[in-house]
Amino acid sequence: MRAAVVTTFGGPEAVEIAEVAVPEPGARQVRIKVAAGALNPVDLAVRAGLFGGTGAAVGLGWDVAGTVDAVGADAGRRVGEEVVALAPGVTDPLGAHAEYVVVDADAVAAAPASVDAVHAGTLPLNGLTAAQALDLLDLSAGSSLLVTGAAGAVGGFAVQLAAHRGIAVTGHARAADEELVRSLGATAFTAGEVAPGSVDAVLDAAMLGEPALEWVRDGGAFVSARPGGEPAGVRGVRTTAVSVRPDGARLAELAGLVDAGVLSLRVAETYPLADSAKAHARLAEGGVRGRLVLVP
Repeated sequence: MRAAVVTTFGGPEAVEIAEVAVPEPGARQVRIKVAAGALNPVDLAVRAGLFGGTGAAVGLGWDVAGTVDAVGADAGRRVGEEVVALAPGVTDPLGAHAEYVVVDADAVAAAPASVDAVHAGTLPLNGLTAAQALDLLDLSAGSSLLVTGAAGAVGGFAVQLAAHRGIAVTGHARAADEELVRSLGATAFTAGEVAPGSVDAVLDAAMLGEPALEWVRDGGAFVSARPGGEPAGVRGVRTTAVSVRPDGARLAELAGLVDAGVLSLRVAETYPLADSAKAHARLAEGGVRGRLVLVP
């Protein structure tokens, strides 16, 4: 099969399409024939060598939508199921940007029925990151939350999920994105400064760090979307960061919210797997609203 890998870290030109053996599922694993998977900033970081590696091939891609192709013992899945999954790994020899991928069965959920695989392939990584970040904040209905990077992938999901929970959301993004952010459920919007101590919590999807911490009230909460990216707490503000983990049950809930119209999935462009380097270059340029999706 073909898979996108890097053998030498660098820019978009470092992405190679390699011929590799089709992986086999072990116990409690499934193999998915990949139909689509989004390209994420973490893939650019892996490609650039930010997470290191062994010197051998390192795979790319975390998001996957496709069809169960083979199952291991006790997997609890059937061949032919349309599914989505998170395939995390920053130094693994194979990722989800491939024609087939093997994942643990408990990372898999039935795909949303209301969208195609291209759109479904944008859900796992950023949807789970947003949901798990909100879990860390542990806000009740009526609380106030400011989401930085509210027009982006994680931020956009966070706005929608928080609004669905009855949380009053302020979106922080570029002025040109106000209409989009409000359409996602934000009741307030800002492109500039925020009054100090004016919100119960901040979900920092734009990784602004300490400046955004100042916007949280005394005793509030702050979560960064980058592991280890949270500033030290001040004024009794609880600070942490989300490190996304596979969770098939939670992913199934998110897929249900897509089908219920609560979550929208945004696709900007699609690329064949052979053009992975072009997709990397486009994402690195910035300014993409919606996702770039690789289609094997």
